Amino acid sequence: MAGQTPARRSLFEPHPSRLAPDDPHRTAILAAHRAAVESGQPGYLDPVTGLFVITAAEHVRRGHCCANDCRHCPYR
Repeated sequence: MAGQTPARRSLFEPHPSRLAPDDPHRTAILAAHRAAVESGQPGYLDPVTGLFVITAAEHVRRGHCCANDCRHCPYR
C-alpha cells in the first residue's frame, strides 16, 4: 500500500461519504481539522465525540491508506 497517490481534492475537503455536506457539525469539524493541519499536529479531538481523528496531512505523511474508513482519508 505504500506510495499511494492522494485523491485530487484539497486536504481540507473530506470526501462527502466521510463527512456529509449537510452534517450539522461540519463547520466545527473542519475548523478543528484545519487548525490541526496548520499547526502541524497529526490529528485533533473531534468536537462532537471527543475521539482523536487523524488529519489528511498525517495520512499523506504516512504515504498510504490504512483502509479504516478515516474521515479525512486523502486516498479515497
